[in-house]
Amino acid sequence: MTSIKSLCSTSAIALLALAVSPMATAQEEESRLDTVTVSAQRLEESLQDVPLSVSQVSGERLDVISSGGADIRFLSARVPSVIAESSFGRAFPRFYIRGIGNTDFDLNASQPVSLVYDDVPYENPILKGYPVFDIEDIEVLRGPQGTLFGRNTPGGIIKFDSVAPTDEFHAYLDVTYGSYNTAEIEGAVGGRVHEALAVRLSGLYQYRDDYVDNAFTGYDDVYEGFQEYAVRGQALFTPFDNDFEALFNVHARSNRSSARLFRANIIDPGTNGVGSNFDRDTVYFDGQNGLSQNAWGSTITLTKSLSDAIDATYIFSFETADVESVGDIDGGFGAAFLGAGNFGPGFIPFPSESGGRVNNIDQYTNELRLAYDNGGRLTGQAGFFLFDETVDITSTSFDTLAPGNPLNGEAVRTGDTESSALFASLTYDLTERLSVQAGARYTQEDKTFSVARTLGPFGAPPLGPIDGATGDDFISWDLTAMYDLNEDTNVYGRVARGFRGPSIQGRLVFGDLVSIADTESVISYEAGVKSDILPNVRGSASVFYYTLEDQQLTIVGGLNNTVALFNADEGRGYGFEAEVEAAPIENLLLTGGLSYNNTEILDDVLIAPGCGAPCTVLDPEVYDSNNNFLGYNISGNPFPNSPEWIANFTARYAIPFREGEFFAYTDWAYKGDTNFFLYESVEFSEDGYWEGGLRAGYASDAGWEASVFARNITDVEVLEGAIDFNNLTGFVNEPRIVGVSFSIHN
Repeated sequence: MTSIKSLCSTSAIALLALAVSPMATAQEEESRLDTVTVSAQRLEESLQDVPLSVSQVSGERLDVISSGGADIRFLSARVPSVIAESSFGRAFPRFYIRGIGNTDFDLNASQPVSLVYDDVPYENPILKGYPVFDIEDIEVLRGPQGTLFGRNTPGGIIKFDSVAPTDEFHAYLDVTYGSYNTAEIEGAVGGRVHEALAVRLSGLYQYRDDYVDNAFTGYDDVYEGFQEYAVRGQALFTPFDNDFEALFNVHARSNRSSARLFRANIIDPGTNGVGSNFDRDTVYFDGQNGLSQNAWGSTITLTKSLSDAIDATYIFSFETADVESVGDIDGGFGAAFLGAGNFGPGFIPFPSESGGRVNNIDQYTNELRLAYDNGGRLTGQAGFFLFDETVDITSTSFDTLAPGNPLNGEAVRTGDTESSALFASLTYDLTERLSVQAGARYTQEDKTFSVARTLGPFGAPPLGPIDGATGDDFISWDLTAMYDLNEDTNVYGRVARGFRGPSIQGRLVFGDLVSIADTESVISYEAGVKSDILPNVRGSASVFYYTLEDQQLTIVGGLNNTVALFNADEGRGYGFEAEVEAAPIENLLLTGGLSYNNTEILDDVLIAPGCGAPCTVLDPEVYDSNNNFLGYNISGNPFPNSPEWIANFTARYAIPFREGEFFAYTDWAYKGDTNFFLYESVEFSEDGYWEGGLRAGYASDAGWEASVFARNITDVEVLEGAIDFNNLTGFVNEPRIVGVSFSIHN
């Protein structure tokens, strides 16, 4: 452990030493790097001046890594310390920052990473998959967060800012076409239509053919297609001169696609990764598969200058969604009790498919914020936040062998979450070089939950309703200091305390329990440096250490295909992040990112069940005094879906030609060795791997571009996750997509 801490410290110290060396003093040469502006602290400022570990994705880089019909999971490993995955397809992304996340697949799962769209937090995982289009930038703020944004979060925030209406007319159209008839059309148009009104309308269409065959039914090309529509309309009303503005945002989404393909026994016993039974283009399903999702919402943002020093902002939002999904959980056909030759691929003990339906989810938020800046040493903001969410969910289980595929298990669940908070943050410049920032937040959160099994599986009787309620109040805070070593280099230190409120969960299709996890709190220590190392080299590095008290964990899957919440005494993480951007010669731009995250569950003895299917568990077995097996001791294990190493780099080179340029842009991301579940096993893990892309073409100064592209250019085939059920079932990454692209901007 000492050597790892030394490595983390050395990363920041080395960059700092370079930054303050004679080579790093102000240069007369003009930089070829553009200034990166972010709004991580609710105001526009240079990324290099933000005393926080923040990453930004925007411009051409965002366009490239999101191409080929990708959904929001394209961010995975493209930013240091960030991972995204899903066992629910395009509808339900799960994000992890610095190892903090939640593997829970349930439709009302609590996630410790918050996604904020145009200043509105999307909390339910079904809302978090909203497509990325016509976006100004994406910012990753590593946690804890809560004194600047409307929703507290221990893991951090991923912030999406749409391109807003402007005075100038602007329009663009991007069209791509590639493998599997993958098509994507994105565009926007907007500008000022009246002296008091500017508008912008943007939209996205994504499509891909089904290309995976079902060898059990004999039908070809039946899975892995999608058809997605999304639209956003904005109107900016400015009736007075720089005194008041109202921004209205209405957006909607329609997603029709395959659900996640769970592939039976694609992992060979005693090994990990995809094995001998894997064929990307073939599955053997005797059950159903499909996903249908609709969502829409509206946001009103009112901004008013109360004086020369005080501005007020009020944000109201309403979001609603419904989704229905069903998948073949066992990933194969038949069952062992039917006899040899009547099941496969591999050993299938019994059949099952399950589905979930969010009949309705409604989320309301209200936020009022006051910002103070009179041009002096003191700046700050304060506000309150109200959150209300209601959800109505139906979970089902099917017997795939019975005639007509009748329903044999159903549970209906309703829940309500109410949260209110007061928050404030102040920044004071002690000297011209040294500033301090302090923030605090008081949150009150209450949750109610009711679940009833209306139909029991395998002849079991109805059960419930079972009601539950939980809640808590909490004070979170942060304290930061930033010092300008010189005009090119800043160093900062931050200590912050955050939390995730208590969670309540229950899926009574198979089980008969409702579980509650108590409040999880985190204390985090971070130090970093940001420097314009040379006129054409910019870098940042941070080291961090955090502890989670009463860490919320989720036992997912098993033979009951259920979810159970519990608390570990403590969790711990430490590591570093480093990013660099360089333009060493004319027309060449390089970027790179690297992170190390060491995580560990800490408890005297923390017991979790092992595999639902035969697998090689590596954790110690635990027995009671009568020698009855209780499970496996997972204390000391890393957090699930938390690779130690994440890396990425991009390179762009251009050759000017006439009124434009030929260019080539390549991007690569590395996701390190990953364990999928709380227990460690040989099979349910994946080795580290690189995945990359390429775009090359001609960009005209007249505003058009034509190019060819490839995603997953090496066609790597790896596990992105697994299903802990009755066999060695896994799901895999996206295939290679090769295509052409054309865009035109005014």
